[in-house]
Amino acid sequence: MKSKKFILFILLVFSFILFFINIKSILLWINNNHKSNKLNEKLKQVTKISSTNSDSSNLVNPPENDNDDYWQYINEDFLDVDFSNLLNQNDDTVGWIKVNGTKIDYAVVQSNDNNFYLTHSFDKSESVAGWVFSDFRNNFNNLNYNSIIYGHRMRDESMFGSLPYVLNDEWYKDKKNHIIKLSTTKENTIWQIFSIYVVYKESYYITTNFKNLDAYQEFLDTIVRRSQYLFFTSVNTNDKILTLSTCKDSYGNRLVVHAKLIKKETR
Repeated sequence: MKSKKFILFILLVFSFILFFINIKSILLWINNNHKSNKLNEKLKQVTKISSTNSDSSNLVNPPENDNDDYWQYINEDFLDVDFSNLLNQNDDTVGWIKVNGTKIDYAVVQSNDNNFYLTHSFDKSESVAGWVFSDFRNNFNNLNYNSIIYGHRMRDESMFGSLPYVLNDEWYKDKKNHIIKLSTTKENTIWQIFSIYVVYKESYYITTNFKNLDAYQEFLDTIVRRSQYLFFTSVNTNDKILTLSTCKDSYGNRLVVHAKLIKKETR
């Protein structure tokens, strides 16, 4: 009888410990999210962000099909960002991204690995929210075939927490949403989304370089086939693509968005 009471007492103590650990984790998560959101709002206030559409812009790989949505999207204004204040605060800054139809509107950073900004904020303080960051293998001064940007799927829809909007029919049916704007320290760019899907964690879709053009075309064909929506646009080896990646759930699935570069201007 005494042994049963002792076991129940141990289980009760263990349950209380787990309860307080969970409470502490939740409070830490809430505090980190609040700090990250506050920091992002501050960055927007001290950063000059505007829209431009200069005559010096260059179209990228125009399709032969006159009905391709490409011809509609090239009329979009660029996102133009003054990076001086951002670079003074964090010299890891490489760009600013805005995804139409979502809440994604963030400075993009890049470290020498893909781990640091999983657990650190823009100001390099520790944070479970991390920050929006580029794959360390990418070079935004000389674009790879595939440039990748990551962000946590936060429950308050910060970072890439609103990226799952793209899985909604309402989002897809509004063609104005099929655009990603990326401003870097060297140029302003506009990207047209052509594929959206969920896949189990893998390294294939985050391949950055390819041994030859045939391998790149095979890669493009694969990610186009994966899309759960039909986007009326062509993609070929003359295109550079941008990939957005975030967690879909806690089972190892990833939500992936691919877009191709359609217009750019030198800053």
